[in-house]
Amino acid sequence: MSDKSTRHTAIRELVSERAVGSQEELRKLLHQRGWDVTQSTLSRDLRELRLARIPDGHGSARYAFPEGAPDESGPSLEQLLPQLLIAVEAVQVLVVARTVPSGAQPVAAALDSAAWGDVLGTIAGDDTVLIICRSPQGRERVVRRLKPLTRP
Repeated sequence: MSDKSTRHTAIRELVSERAVGSQEELRKLLHQRGWDVTQSTLSRDLRELRLARIPDGHGSARYAFPEGAPDESGPSLEQLLPQLLIAVEAVQVLVVARTVPSGAQPVAAALDSAAWGDVLGTIAGDDTVLIICRSPQGRERVVRRLKPLTRP
């Protein structure tokens, strides 16, 4: 097992064992286990693991694997989006998907992995994903697929 995969295993364990609310908290927990990681490395690890900060129901947020246990391939869109996606708007060949804070990266990664033919690519911020579609008709199909998956 490589250092990276061992570190990913440690991150999975930590997030599964307790409510971790920030990257800094997770970095300190990793440090206690012997991992001295930079913020950029940890950020990349979180993105690769498709961890998202989701509301904890008490006014805060915590890192979690949407819909249960972590999966090496990442959560499916049907599992991920209802937890993170708030709204979808479209114009021309663009779709703007609004997410909960820190939800954009895992949503964009899941969309990229889904490899929808109508999607040329995605760009993610903190709580917004820009989805670039191949055509206006493709944009309409993407919106029709995404809207039912928004949070109630």
